[in-house]
Amino acid sequence: MEGSLTFLGTGTSMGVPTLGCVCPVCTSADPHDKRLRPSILVRWHEPATGIERAVVVDTGPDFREQGLRAGLRHVDAVFYTHGHADHILGMDDLRPLSFTAARESGPIPLYAASDTIAILEKIFDYTFAADATYINRARVTLESLAAHNPVHGVDFACIPVMHGEQSISGFRFGRAAYLTDVSAIPDASFALLEGVELLVLTALRHAPHPSHATLEQAVAWATRIGARHTWFTHIAHDLGHEETNRTLPANMKLAHDGLTVPVSL
Repeated sequence: MEGSLTFLGTGTSMGVPTLGCVCPVCTSADPHDKRLRPSILVRWHEPATGIERAVVVDTGPDFREQGLRAGLRHVDAVFYTHGHADHILGMDDLRPLSFTAARESGPIPLYAASDTIAILEKIFDYTFAADATYINRARVTLESLAAHNPVHGVDFACIPVMHGEQSISGFRFGRAAYLTDVSAIPDASFALLEGVELLVLTALRHAPHPSHATLEQAVAWATRIGARHTWFTHIAHDLGHEETNRTLPANMKLAHDGLTVPVSL
């Protein structure tokens, strides 16, 4: 089954341009150097019904703007990689989509690991608390991640990766995989990535960082995984889009906000 992957955002936690910065990338006129917080949208049509399905990975603080730009009209599920601000703070922007979903098919499921669920419950207690009374709270439910999480015929498999000292969730869906905020990939997770044809992977900058891969590390991992196409995301303002892409292997490129590529699901 064929679908598409749209990069809603490809930037770091501070976004690009970064507040207060006048570096060449932050002041670049190239729209590819404008990067909102990291998130993707996966879409496909069910073969039997022709109904379009849409799954989002992470809802950062730019989610409303990203959804408007992508023409997002419904969401069937959301998967969370971890509980940091740049990945969860747009959850409340699901509200208008969830009102329609609740009327038609029920609350939108939000899939997350237990530590991320605890963070979501704390930050959005007016939504998830047992005694919540806010009448316009999002119609969503928190669901624990399993090894495999099917959504309307597409299996979203959890791929454990390291983000500094923290274990977080990457996801494989069909022949594609999304691994953001990665500083290390366990050998067991490399095995789960065999046969991936489209890989999305963190590539922060050239200088080492304690919780994110450098561009050079990401290229080495992508080479080991051997995907036909690799797109790098979670990109800091150290890497200019065109300048960096000229240095990369032919099958590896920096992604950019709004880019849509085909995926086999």
